[in-house]
Amino acid sequence: MKKFLFFILVLSVVKISAQNKQVLYDFAELPQTLLLNPGAETNYKFHFGMPFLSGFSIAYGSSDVVLTDIFALDNKNIKDKISTMLNSLSSRYFVKFNSQIEIFNGGFRGDENTYFSFGFYQEIDAITYFPKDFITLFNEGNNAYLNKNFSVSQILYKLDVLGVLHAGVSKKINDQLTLGGRVKIYSSALNIESTNNTGTITTILGTDNIYKHYLSTININARTSGLVVDDEYQEDPNAYLKNTFLGGNLGIGFDCGFTFHINPQLELSASMLDLGFINHTKDIKNTTAKGSFVFEGVEFLYDSNNQTNYWGEIDKNFKEQLPTEDNQESYISWRPAKLNAALKYSFGERRSKYCYDNTYKDFYTDALGIQLYSVFRPLSPQLALTGFYQKSITNKIHTKVTYTIDDFSYANIGAGLSAQFGKVNLYGMVDNILEYSNLSAANSLSLQVGINLIFN
Repeated sequence: MKKFLFFILVLSVVKISAQNKQVLYDFAELPQTLLLNPGAETNYKFHFGMPFLSGFSIAYGSSDVVLTDIFALDNKNIKDKISTMLNSLSSRYFVKFNSQIEIFNGGFRGDENTYFSFGFYQEIDAITYFPKDFITLFNEGNNAYLNKNFSVSQILYKLDVLGVLHAGVSKKINDQLTLGGRVKIYSSALNIESTNNTGTITTILGTDNIYKHYLSTININARTSGLVVDDEYQEDPNAYLKNTFLGGNLGIGFDCGFTFHINPQLELSASMLDLGFINHTKDIKNTTAKGSFVFEGVEFLYDSNNQTNYWGEIDKNFKEQLPTEDNQESYISWRPAKLNAALKYSFGERRSKYCYDNTYKDFYTDALGIQLYSVFRPLSPQLALTGFYQKSITNKIHTKVTYTIDDFSYANIGAGLSAQFGKVNLYGMVDNILEYSNLSAANSLSLQVGINLIFN
């Protein structure tokens, strides 16, 4: 656990983040768009993703700190630069990481209006908020912060390693409306979280000694599943991978979405993803600390006939008033629900696209739109607003450019390309492309690639 807490502290200094998949959303009728909106439209008979190659995404980001802030070749002392960086951050800054890899993915048409899709992917999702008060307390001490309440509630983190087995259906109701839903079975290989902590740490001028310290109404919980097995930390990565496929703690979730054509050129779409939970019952180790403690230092009194164990008495009182306990109680963790909504206006040259029923569907070569994304996190929702432009160069080659404003950047430009060669579909997407010229100064970087076989 000490190693993990150190890992959390390091992440709090170097922020990692997964951007939302704004380039992929509603782009070029790729099968992967069904994972972002199960109510997306499809115009093919069936598809198969290349195993382990159909979908891979990973991203890095930093809202305020980049490598050059600390390691730039200048005349400033590195300790001063780290101190300046820590002082500039607030308790609302957070660290976030998400990666996904599709193990398999497929779909087929049930009838002319219904498309079924299914698959399995592995995901790592982590978030930790910057514990401003504790970093300040450990870095600077309490001498300059008398009478200040250092909040325990800033200890807030969550890490999930899991597999997701899913099946969904997209149903065309009429020419205007398409609805969709997806059922997910979660298999958690690893969960580490600490939320809803309360209490304060305060130092004031003392009477018997210089200072008096108050640990008031402390209530800290740290819950884990999959980390400790038979009282030993699980260090084998293969064990975690094995438990991602129906071998770990199980849960269930749902996605839902729709696409609605207001008119032939104006389209509204939206989705809600990961409305679900995981019930953790296996390989659990939870730690709690609850109570209050007042400490005014040690007043040493010498008595040759009565040798007092001062440190033993302090330790005994601390454990009595602020006891720490371990347990193996089961618990439920909620998945971070996500919301997508987009409005798209299509224009340009009108072309025809070959469809699953041997007919042709008209479409426009160009489109402009806006998209809103939100993910619900422990402290507050995180939002992103995207403007986008789509261009179909041919019936087989499609492009998309995005401009996103989010928690990490006000100038995030992304781009995507989807190309069809016979039955083979290749796609690739990058985010924040302006930062690639100097990666050490990049606020965020992301990449998505995949290969599908699509049959019309």
